[in-house]
Amino acid sequence: MIIGIPREIKAHEYRVALTPTAVASLVKDGHSVLVEKGAGTGAGFANDDYQGAGAHILTSAEELYQRADLLVKVKEPLEEECRRLRQGQILFAYLHLAANPLQLKLLRQSGATCIAFETQVDEKGGLPLLQPMSEIAGHLAVQAGAVQLQRENGGRGVLLGSVGGAAPGNVVVIGGGNVGVSAARIALGIGAKVTVLDSAPHRIEELQKQFGRQMRCILSNDQVIAEQVASADLVIGAVLVKGDRAPQVISRHHLRAMPEGTVFVDVAIDQGGCSETSRLTTYEEPTYVEEGVIHYCVGNMPAAVPRTASQALSAALLPYVRKLAVIPNLDGIAAPDSPFASGVNIHRGEVTDPAVKALVARDPRFR
Repeated sequence: MIIGIPREIKAHEYRVALTPTAVASLVKDGHSVLVEKGAGTGAGFANDDYQGAGAHILTSAEELYQRADLLVKVKEPLEEECRRLRQGQILFAYLHLAANPLQLKLLRQSGATCIAFETQVDEKGGLPLLQPMSEIAGHLAVQAGAVQLQRENGGRGVLLGSVGGAAPGNVVVIGGGNVGVSAARIALGIGAKVTVLDSAPHRIEELQKQFGRQMRCILSNDQVIAEQVASADLVIGAVLVKGDRAPQVISRHHLRAMPEGTVFVDVAIDQGGCSETSRLTTYEEPTYVEEGVIHYCVGNMPAAVPRTASQALSAALLPYVRKLAVIPNLDGIAAPDSPFASGVNIHRGEVTDPAVKALVARDPRFR
């Protein structure tokens, strides 16, 4: 199979989907790998590194899209990338279709088979291609929040870690999945007071067993969220519904009760955000203020650490790319018994993911 690795063109996106080490494995398997010039530069992987691994370097994105059977990239394709796709191709990337009606329409029109990292389930029911980036995003959410809390950035002037004579900062994490747990660990590690909210009783029980008395784990509902965020210094939105829009668990009413200069980091922004005040930002202008609360809603947070993120993502991706490259036909990839059935979101112009399909049915913007 001809596998293409394009250079990411989203603003401040420096990751690359596959490292030279992964490319060498694919070439050894007998596949031809095309890499767009500069695809790995932002993550510290030179064109020569890819050539040394057996890849062919192309200077034109158009040529790469024309020649490749399978395109492996990091972020959801922008409009110009969607228009380069063609029938019979496979796109393997983060898609986040629930947040972008135009992208969904263009991908359907392309005729390509589109497989989303974020909905691909493993044999244990986990999300192996989402997990590494979720862990990184959790780390970065605490770091970003700590910086924004500094007075010169408009924050409350609170240090999250504890020091003698002063109370530690109060961090509230909404969502007890991979992002939430990662954020909680980092916040605990620097000495903050941490509370994690989740709507699933079994998850609260698991977290209590895992962390003991280190942090509070509370079953979430609207009243609980209102009470907890009202006294928070940093709120991290880590809510996930696989394939669907993130539920808006934070309202303006909640924000108005929060102290001025509180920071809200919405890691769920890729799926539309978990506050009614959330809107996508970039690293060029990462924050804005609503109701006195600093909002940090960068849609590709792991791009801030592209080398680490690319290595982690590539390691998780490689086994799936190797399997995908030997499935004999597109219908086999989308078949109910395919190992990629959970990941396929669009096939032959039709939406196949149940959550995205339900979104299309209820929201006319996606039709």
